[in-house]
Amino acid sequence: MNLNGVGIWSSPLRYGDPAEAADAASELDELGFTALWIPDVGGPVLDSVANLLGATSNVVVATGILNMWMHEPHDVAEAHARLTAEYGPRFLLGLGISHAPLIDAQEAGRYRKPLATTKAFLDGLDGAEKPVPEDSRVLAALGPKMLALSAERSRGAHPYLVTPEHTAVARSALGDGPLLAPEQTVVMTADRDEARSIGTPWLRGYLAMPNYANNLRRLGFSDDDLDSVSDRLFDAIIAWGDESDVLARIDQHRAAGADHVCLQVLQADQRAVPRAQWRRIADALR
Repeated sequence: MNLNGVGIWSSPLRYGDPAEAADAASELDELGFTALWIPDVGGPVLDSVANLLGATSNVVVATGILNMWMHEPHDVAEAHARLTAEYGPRFLLGLGISHAPLIDAQEAGRYRKPLATTKAFLDGLDGAEKPVPEDSRVLAALGPKMLALSAERSRGAHPYLVTPEHTAVARSALGDGPLLAPEQTVVMTADRDEARSIGTPWLRGYLAMPNYANNLRRLGFSDDDLDSVSDRLFDAIIAWGDESDVLARIDQHRAAGADHVCLQVLQADQRAVPRAQWRRIADALR
């Protein structure tokens, strides 16, 4: 399972038209990206994994993340074994505990003991008839306890909505060896106003989630930064500009200890597949 290089994190590959997603995945594979990451906020995410695996030959398909509140470990393990048998070792199971406002909105008080819940889910994967191997799974991890669990019971960590400074913190917590695959959001425009118009509403949605807000506070951002989405915060989270700005941010993550960086390209229509931007980035990487 090749997890060097650069990957693509994409909602349209998960929630867009399956035929278009498969065609885009095939092109991303040919362009040389090493992993495709898709989110899960409910629904048949494993069907989307199968769709992308079936459209590609080399690229790893990863969940970024599979929501542990919305799936049963034995079902996930069975699907992982089936997809691996059919497509080879190209399915990386990214697991995440999600956020209290999202889970409690469906069932008040359900979200509790995130670390213990994660351990129990991993126990379920380990105890399945066909267990998911530790080197085929990663955890969404921001804080020290979840990062430590990532190193102990999985291939490594997939931090989301983070900065290169967090990557350095995560590498220190993981130690040498475990995979560190941060997500990096990019907006490909050299116009600050345009970048802000695309990125600020998107970022506000995540800042309403306590896990992300608290992680950014640990990195030194103030409540004023979060409330106003300050330029300092915006520039730290979102790499905007041209290809050289994107490559510079990738290099910063690598210098801080990342093994693999997955890029999420934002554009004005976030439901559209940003194929032109992906091509530009691939050309620049080559």
